[in-house]
Amino acid sequence: MTEFLEFLRALINDPFAFIDLPIRQWITDAVSWIVSTFRGFSRTWISPPVQNVMNSVQWMLSVIPPGIFLLLTLALGWWSSSWRVGVFAAGSLAFIGFLGVWDEMIITLSLVVTAVFFCIVIGLPLGIIGSRSERFYTVMRPILDIMQTTPPFVYLVPAVMLFSIGNVPGLIATIIFAMPPIIRLTYLGIRNVNPEFIEAASAFGSTRSQTLWKVQFPLALPTIMAGLNQTIMLSLSMVVIAAIIGAGGLGLEVYAGLERLNIGQAFVGGIGIVLLAMVLDRITQGLGDKAPGVKYKSD
Repeated sequence: MTEFLEFLRALINDPFAFIDLPIRQWITDAVSWIVSTFRGFSRTWISPPVQNVMNSVQWMLSVIPPGIFLLLTLALGWWSSSWRVGVFAAGSLAFIGFLGVWDEMIITLSLVVTAVFFCIVIGLPLGIIGSRSERFYTVMRPILDIMQTTPPFVYLVPAVMLFSIGNVPGLIATIIFAMPPIIRLTYLGIRNVNPEFIEAASAFGSTRSQTLWKVQFPLALPTIMAGLNQTIMLSLSMVVIAAIIGAGGLGLEVYAGLERLNIGQAFVGGIGIVLLAMVLDRITQGLGDKAPGVKYKSD
């Protein structure tokens, strides 16, 4: 009886001492196996195409003279929303140039554009498939939850082990972290299309594919653009973190400033990131408002 009471007291005081789950070792072994198995494949077949896309985007953005770039930004902001947004966007980018970090801003913009490109190429089809198959989305939902809630730093270690250091592992980590919103909101936008529109399309003889691309997708476009906006913002939020593993741009300015305790350098990089985020947010919001379709409000 005394031994039982001692056991009960120990169980109440520290119930976790009786079971030791070696989760750390399991994860370490799993990551080691993945790295040893797929490192060659990832560095041969994944890294070069991603780097080539990044280099192409960066070349296209850097070859434009800054003055022309500002005029194009003014025109894009004006066309997407209003002249105020155009002036704000051009003025913000001009201020980044006056801070002396124009080239770093181009690198950061290249990283974001490349990451968003791959998020669209991968995420949009997954969202469409999920909207067509509830079973598929049920399986995908917990995966999206894990992708979106896992701390970004966690992605860096396997990314570096698979792709070495530089822009590519930073892009891979950014893509994984920023992809869930466009998948979720593509699914949500298509699923929320009024059934009456779908019935009308079917009554006129539309196939499922025609109904998707000519009715559901256009009506869901504002919601999809909202997902694109969130994906862009999440991509920018990864800029500073990706700089830890060799990604350049404004994030590297912030990281280098913190590493050297140079507060001015870190603040200049941070201001550049904030202004770039505001420009991209205003322009994508304007594009979403211009998109044909129905804006759904949550209850």
